[in-house]
Amino acid sequence: MTNFVFIHGLWIASSAWEPWIEHFSASGHVAVAPPWPGEAASVAETRMNPEAQAGFGINEITEHFAKILEEFDEPPVVIGHSFGGLIAQKLLGQNKAAAAIAIDPAQIKGVKPLPLAQLRSALPVLGNPLNRGRAKGLTQAQFRYGFGNALDAAESDELWERWAIPSPGKPLFEAAAANFTPHSPAAVDTANSERGPLLITAGTADHTVPFVTARAAFKRYARSSAVTDFHEFDGRGHSLTIDRGWRDVADTALSWLEHRGVTDHQRAS
Repeated sequence: MTNFVFIHGLWIASSAWEPWIEHFSASGHVAVAPPWPGEAASVAETRMNPEAQAGFGINEITEHFAKILEEFDEPPVVIGHSFGGLIAQKLLGQNKAAAAIAIDPAQIKGVKPLPLAQLRSALPVLGNPLNRGRAKGLTQAQFRYGFGNALDAAESDELWERWAIPSPGKPLFEAAAANFTPHSPAAVDTANSERGPLLITAGTADHTVPFVTARAAFKRYARSSAVTDFHEFDGRGHSLTIDRGWRDVADTALSWLEHRGVTDHQRAS
């Protein structure tokens, strides 16, 4: 049995990991998906009180999850999507996790590609400097471009209705300015050779974290002798952890963890 902590990214509720938790439990593991600081217990409650999340940045969110990881007898495996993937890398670099999977992770310091699609996806927040201190959600159309572009409109809209929440703007501003900011909170210890295994994934159709951005993050680990792998999900967009193809992503994660000796993949009877 292995313990897992799932970390979501911007604009998607922690409860969206529920199918993953059930799937990993069926494989004999224990998994939790704690909310971000200020996130309410339900999607509806979070939408009603966005101000509760306002002002939290990358460091505060990382520290929040670091305290959760410290509650385990042994370091768990961390799986994060989008900004959750950035946070997962930070926690692994700090040797607080046994291994990590960063699914289409948000841009870390040192990553230089900035495709137009990525800029357009972030514009609803970055377009107004005042959003740094606010929590803001996406409209259905904005979600469709940033998350559901590889889906039909009906599925994208259904995912937005079910899982979309407002999120703090501060992490996005911090990541956008990372390469111009000394001691940026978006910095990750990519040279750490003592850490556990890391898998970075990218969807080739992702607008929010384009393939070249995730691939550039993977290349930042060249100085580390620790295990760092990369996996490409062809034709998948940023919704890949919650759309109809989520199980393929989850099974890829389980297979990689078994391959790297982190887990024994034994389905419960």
